[in-house]
Amino acid sequence: MVDRIFVHIGLPKTATSYLQTILWSNRDALREQGIVLPGAERRDHLWASRTVRNDRHAAHAPEEHRTAWPRLLAELADTPGTGLISHEFFAAASRKQARAMVEALPSPEVHLVVTAREPLGLFAASWQESLKNGETTPLADYAREVSRSSNAIWNWRTLDLRLVLQRWSAAVPPERIHVLVLDPGAPRDDVWNRFAGILGLDPASCDLSGSFPNSSMGVVEAETLRRINGRLEGFTKALDKGVYLRTFLADERLVPRGGDRFWPEPDQIEECRQRARDAVVHLADGSFDVVGDLAHLLVPEELEERRVPASVTDAEVAEVAVDLVAVLMGDVRRLRRRQRRRDDASPVRSALRRLRPRAED
Repeated sequence: MVDRIFVHIGLPKTATSYLQTILWSNRDALREQGIVLPGAERRDHLWASRTVRNDRHAAHAPEEHRTAWPRLLAELADTPGTGLISHEFFAAASRKQARAMVEALPSPEVHLVVTAREPLGLFAASWQESLKNGETTPLADYAREVSRSSNAIWNWRTLDLRLVLQRWSAAVPPERIHVLVLDPGAPRDDVWNRFAGILGLDPASCDLSGSFPNSSMGVVEAETLRRINGRLEGFTKALDKGVYLRTFLADERLVPRGGDRFWPEPDQIEECRQRARDAVVHLADGSFDVVGDLAHLLVPEELEERRVPASVTDAEVAEVAVDLVAVLMGDVRRLRRRQRRRDDASPVRSALRRLRPRAED
């Protein structure tokens, strides 16, 4: 049985994909240093979070998904060392769900790791991520209220550091809650080095070459994706969203276009400022282990001028959409040619060609 367990709960859009890519591509190096990353694949931690949060879709999910949480618990119970669970969707758990999760873990010593960043950039990035997951809400209407549902990921429920800490402090004492504040001016590997330090890992022992930043779309590209989502039919499963919307359409075709960066509406910016101040006060008044500079959680008073998504015109969307159709036409042609070559190379097709009578016969 592991002697202690670290649970990394996000927040979402705080270098979580970057960190998880490093962890899963270096499992052997982690194990050599006594870190147990349970599960067969990275998605096991996602599926476990759905069970913990009583996700409304979990009961009807495939058995592989439904059994992820008990499989993680069994592996942690059967393996010595330090356990590590990491997924940002755990941040949405209620107080009751957080307590139940911690009580189920096979170790009396549970630590929480919370990665955090200033709320304005976080808010804009999370709206983009919601679009990559098929949402259609305009940024001006995004997260206007704090959801009471533990299924609400793209909401202040998971984005507000103070609210997340208040819920999870009911399950883990503040002195065992490590808040890692992202430094916006630091090299990319800074967050990994400090994350590894919390775990007691040698950061140089892991290969970072497979890691990557989660890039953003420009404002017109984001608005185009939002409108496309409103026309799509049948792309509701997690696989469809992950493979076709997030990876194929957004990350591989819209992100490379670049485009103008953007802010939310002015009143949303002020809300981000206030939530940042509240989080800093909450951390300063508690006994949390803060790794980093609390000042990096504050939204600057002076911001560069940027557009808002509501300023995007139909003509701009049409231009991106036409370019996108042209790119997709090339994709379709390449896929068909590839399929044709595979068909031609198949044993059955080769046998049929040999049996076909020649013209001179």
